Amino acid sequence: MAPLRILISNDDGVFAEGIRTLAAAAVARGHHVTVVCPDQERSATGHGLTLQSPIRAERADELFVPGVTAWACSGTPADCMKLALFELVKEKPDLVLSGINHGPNLGTDVFCSGTVAAAMEGTLEDIPSLAVSSACFQWRQFQTGAQLAVEVAEKALADQWPGHLLLNLNIPPCDREAMGPLRWTRLSIRRYDEQFSRREDPRGRTYYWLAGEVVNDLESAGEGPRDWPSDVAQIHANSPSLTPIQPDLFWRGALSGLPKLRLNDQLVR
Repeated sequence: MAPLRILISNDDGVFAEGIRTLAAAAVARGHHVTVVCPDQERSATGHGLTLQSPIRAERADELFVPGVTAWACSGTPADCMKLALFELVKEKPDLVLSGINHGPNLGTDVFCSGTVAAAMEGTLEDIPSLAVSSACFQWRQFQTGAQLAVEVAEKALADQWPGHLLLNLNIPPCDREAMGPLRWTRLSIRRYDEQFSRREDPRGRTYYWLAGEVVNDLESAGEGPRDWPSDVAQIHANSPSLTPIQPDLFWRGALSGLPKLRLNDQLVR
């Protein structure tokens, strides 16, 4: 494969080991890599944009292997991608990679994920985009995930990668020899037992920390072929999960399944 122009971002920030390992893996395969990512952790920021303050970007090449052009940006992951595509990167990338996230992005977590949001920005600009996550917060061996992510992206580009389709890759916390086969998966319905820790600052004012535990549901899954496992079930089986995601959130059910709304004696059709 000819060298690709690859743009990489994340939501864990410029100092995260995951993004540095991913960039190194892409360079090792001969690709031209530019990194534009947050200057600090911006996890769970979703697709938020910075509108009320300026965005600053500084070069950070020294944090990466030789051959990587890197910028640390004061904004969200979505900010980073917009700034990269419309200001910092002079040629349109062939591929966007986002990650490696330090933790899973499974099921409905994708709506909150800054990692997925960065990849979605690439998808919205009609650039093939892959989000990649390590499915365990404590696992710090990113080499296997980085190599698999670049390999998957290369093979998808060599075959057919439909326009406006994001690929979401989750890697189980194990060495490649211990992994099961990669499979296409459906998004699970991810649920949490939400909890808030109520505390008081030295001035007597109440504040809250969002906490909670995930409720693992291996059966629930959204649309897609019935013989595809859910992404949660696939990771539970110690196998990598690859989920196709579209930015189009339009409901595809039947009209009969919608609420019957009558306004001014007329039925909404």
